[in-house]
Amino acid sequence: MSWRPRLVALDIDGTITPVGEERVAPAVRAAIHRAVDRGAHVVLATGRSLIGTRPIADDLGLRDTTAICSNGAVWWDTATREVVRKVDFDAGPTVARLRGLFPGAVFATEVTGVGNLSLGRFPDGDLWGEVREVTAAELTADPTSRLVMRWVDRTPEEVALRMLDVELPGVTWWVDNTEPWVTASPAGVTKGAALEDLRVRLGVSEVDTLALGDGHNDEEMLKWAARGVAMGQAPATVQAVADDVTGTVVEDGAAAELDRWFA
Repeated sequence: MSWRPRLVALDIDGTITPVGEERVAPAVRAAIHRAVDRGAHVVLATGRSLIGTRPIADDLGLRDTTAICSNGAVWWDTATREVVRKVDFDAGPTVARLRGLFPGAVFATEVTGVGNLSLGRFPDGDLWGEVREVTAAELTADPTSRLVMRWVDRTPEEVALRMLDVELPGVTWWVDNTEPWVTASPAGVTKGAALEDLRVRLGVSEVDTLALGDGHNDEEMLKWAARGVAMGQAPATVQAVADDVTGTVVEDGAAAELDRWFA
C-alpha cells in the first residue's frame, strides 16, 4: 500500500490563498475536501491571528480539527469554537528594541479573538478584527500571543538587512518574505513545535505527516514533517529546507501536492 499522510498541516497565505486575498481556489478547496474524506486530519497552521483564521476554517468547512494560529501560540478547536491553548509573552522589551532599529515603524499586539492594539496606523487591510490605536505603554501593558511590526514604505529586503545579527531575547521572530514585517511570538513557539505537540496528542506516527508552506515562519514546520513541501514562489532558503517543491499558489500548487496522495 502506498504512503498516505494522516496529519496534513497547511499554511494559509501564499499556500492555500494568494497573499492578501481571502479566497481558496476551487481546485485547492476540492483537494482539501478529498483529503478530509479519505481520513486525513487537516490542520491550518498559520501566522494569522485567530480572528483572521476563523473565516478560512469556516469557509472550508473544517470540523473536528484544530487551527494553529499566531505561529503556534493560539490553538482553536473548530468543533467547540473555543481557544484550547494560548501562550503569551511580554512584548515590551521587543517593541523598545525594534523602535530603536526601525524609525517610523508601526506595531500591533494581538487581542485574541477580538483584534489588535496598534501603535501607529497600519494600512487598511493589514490587521484583522477591531483595531484600537493606543500609546506605547498601553500597547505592552498586557501580555500578548503575537506582535507584528511594519516598517512603512520600506521593503522586506530592507527589514531583513537591518535584522541581521539582531538578538531579541525571550521571543521567536521572523521577517516576512512578501511584506516589510517582523512577527514575534513567545520563545520556543513555532508552527513545528505546536504541530509536534498536536501529533502526539492525536497518536499519529511521525512518519505520517505532511506540511505545505511558503514563508520563513514555515521553515520549522517543513523540517518537522515527514514530507515538507515548499510552494513554488517560496524564497530559496525556504525551499532549501523542504523535501520537495510544488507549483506556486497561483498555479494551485497545494492542490497538486494533496492530489498526489488523496486523488
